[in-house]
Formats: sequence, structure tokens, C-alpha cells
Amino acid sequence: MTDVTASPKSVPVEPSLHRVMGPWLLLLFIVGDILGTGIYALTGQVAKQVGGVVWLPFLVAFVVALITAFSYLELVTKYPRAAGAALYTHKAFGIHFITFIVAFAVMCSGITSASTASRAFAVNFSSAFGLGLEGGAGIIVLGLIFMAIVAVVNFRGVGESVKANVVLTCVELTGLLIVIVIGMWAIGLGQGDVSRITEFHTPEGVSPVWPVIAATTLAFFAMVGFEDSVNMAEETKDPVKIFPKILLAGLLITGLIYVLVSISAVTLVEPAALGEGEAPLLKVVQAGAPNFPIGIFAFITMFAVANSALINMLMASRLVYGMSREHVLPPVLGTVHPTRHTPYIAIAFTTLLAFGLITFVGSVPQLGGTTALLLLCVFTVVNVAVLVLRKDRVEHQHFRAPTILPVVGAIACGFLTGPWTGRNPEQYTIAGVLLAIGVVLWVITVVINRRMGVSPTPPDVEDLGSGAPVN
Repeated sequence: MTDVTASPKSVPVEPSLHRVMGPWLLLLFIVGDILGTGIYALTGQVAKQVGGVVWLPFLVAFVVALITAFSYLELVTKYPRAAGAALYTHKAFGIHFITFIVAFAVMCSGITSASTASRAFAVNFSSAFGLGLEGGAGIIVLGLIFMAIVAVVNFRGVGESVKANVVLTCVELTGLLIVIVIGMWAIGLGQGDVSRITEFHTPEGVSPVWPVIAATTLAFFAMVGFEDSVNMAEETKDPVKIFPKILLAGLLITGLIYVLVSISAVTLVEPAALGEGEAPLLKVVQAGAPNFPIGIFAFITMFAVANSALINMLMASRLVYGMSREHVLPPVLGTVHPTRHTPYIAIAFTTLLAFGLITFVGSVPQLGGTTALLLLCVFTVVNVAVLVLRKDRVEHQHFRAPTILPVVGAIACGFLTGPWTGRNPEQYTIAGVLLAIGVVLWVITVVINRRMGVSPTPPDVEDLGSGAPVN
């Protein structure tokens, strides 16, 4: 009798993502994700809180983001897959509800970020076409129309590509470089007042520390986006080697740009004037280069924030769809349109939430501040998760952050979420309402699952780790 060893049955292998991103494309992706609505819309609000040292809160926010980036670097090189905060949370703690809350918080931060961008778009649209609608119902209506257009584009189906990101990054970067060049040129000609960059405008007898901390909680919105780069791990050549230096370089570049933009802004426009309205950089361009066609700059700003809004709403609707597929949100939210093949119920749900935020919250500081609040909570969890996952050994070499950094990162991010920072209480209300909606939907889903005999499945990389807010 001949001994025949049975060969293993061939199993279809899922195709892997194509590794097309080298260091330069990855760098542009990271810079493009971070640049955007935050610096374009919130510079004036930061100046209102601290005065001429408007650059300082952006610098502090950069340091906190940089420390947290080391935690993401350890996780993305340890688990070099398209993943995100929810996946790291589940690996570390293995509790479905905590994983759900983190994923839902990321989704909500995408919606608040898109709503911030919608408001900024409306203000710049009004300026570009001379509509004079700054403030009031006119801006709200424009914001709602813009968000409805984003929903239509989302419904039709949009796949963003690296090449498109390069173009959009160049547009966003061009707008900020215009501000920097105008500011430096004006300073060289002796225009403006450079001495303002060292002036604190705080109430008499009040330490400048707390106003800076309060402004940092808002400026942190300008630094979000770097965490989204972990989703490109499977499309990056040699991610374990490339990611650390490129992510840190991207953060350093954007941090430097933000500081230079802030210095240019406060040199040319007094902090009090900079804090009025919701298009501060338009004022800087007008003050430093009166003959510059302001409409062009307004269009650049509109283009930058429109891109942020679209990507965030794509991310938010996909996360809702993914959570529905995993039986942690009602199954109806996972319905796919028969011809467009897009999650149209999830798109409608996230768009309605955005409509509510634009209508009843409206102001850029509260929407941007809520985005930062939600993400600071998520970053706190990620920093803790790094320490918990130290016990999980992998076979390959990976980046390892100095232990002190995730400890400091968890403390710093957790500290910046507290009411002692001077954060507007309205931001807690907005975040609380959004998360409460998620919890209610989760409870409804649990009831539905029990009746149908279905249990939640472990989080899937493709569904929960595929998106994070961009600036």
C-alpha cells in the first residue's frame, strides 16, 4: 500500500493591498491630513484667548500630538495593517462595549470636524462672492446646503486616491505659504508689529498658564489627522522602516508651518481683530497685501475645508456601516443601495447628525473644540493601550516608544479633556449627546440581537480601522 501524504486543500487567499507609497507620497499624505480647517478657521479664536502669543498653544498642541504619535508608531509597526484606535483598543482590552465607544467617538469626531469645515466653507464662500452673510442664519443655510452636496457626492460613491491627495495637499499648503510669505515680506518692510508675538492678553492678576491651556484644547484640532496615516500601513513600502521617520517629519513640518502662520497673522492683525469673525486668515492677507485678489485666497480656503468635510463624512458613514455589519449598531444602518453600492442609510444618518450640529451649534470654536475633546479621549485610551500591549510579543522587529512617552501622553491627553482647562462646557454637552445617541443605538441593537440570536463579531480591520478624522 502506497503511503500518500495528502496535500493541504488550497484556500482562496484574499488579495492584499498594493504597496505603492514610498516615503515622499506618505509624507504628502500625512501633511495633507493634518493641514486644513483647524489653522484656517481657528487661529483667530486662539488669539482671542491668549493674545499675541497665538503661536504658543499651537506649539503645545504639537508637542502633545508628537508624544501621542510615538504610541501610534509603536502600534502601527508592531501591527503593520490598516488599523486604528478601535482595533488597538480591542487588542488591549478585549471588551466590545469599550471598542464600540472608541469607534463611535472617532465617528462623531469626524462629523464634528466635517461640520466645522462646513461652517468655514460657508464663511469663505460668502467672502469670495461678497454676499455679506457673515454670522446669522445665512451662514447656517449655506453650511447646510454644502453638507447636503457632500452627502450627494458621498452617496454617488467616491474613492479618494493618493494622487488626488497630493493635489489637495498642494492647494492647502499653497494657501498657508501665501500667508507666511505675505507675513515675512511685510515684516521685512517694517510693516505690522512683531512685538505682539510675545504679548499675553489675559485678565489682570490671572496667570497666563491657564489661558494657554484653554487655547491649546482648541488649537489641538489643528493637529488631528496624523493618526489617520496608520490606515495606509498596508499600502506603504516597508512600513516598519519608513513610518517612524516620515510621521515625525510630517508632524515637524506642519508644526513649523502653524507657528509661522500664527506669527504672520498676529504681526499683521491685532489679536482682538483676528478673533472677530470666522475667516481670520483672509484678514491677514488683506492687511499684508491689500492688492492681493482676496477671492483667490477664499477659494483656496474653501477647497481645503471642502476636502476635509468630504473625507470626514466618507469616514463617518463607513464606520457606521461597519459597526452595523458587526452587530453593534442597528442592521438598517448597514443597508447598501442596490445600484450605487454605497451605505445610503448610514450616509443619511451621519448627514442628519451634521445638520443638527450646524443648525443648533453652528460656531466653529465649539465644533472644533468638540472634535479635539473626542480625539483627546481616544488618544488617552491609545496611549494606555500601548502599555497594555507591551506583553503581546510579535516575531518581527518594530518601533518601541520610550515608556515615559505613552505615560506622559496618557496624562497630557487626559488632562486636556478636563473642565479645569477652561474648555467651554457646551463642548461636553455636544460630545455627551452624540455618544448618548450611540449608546441608545447600541442598547437597541443588543435587544435586536437577542431576539434574532445574533452576537457581536470581533472588530474587523476593514470596518473599524479604516478611518480617522482629518483636519
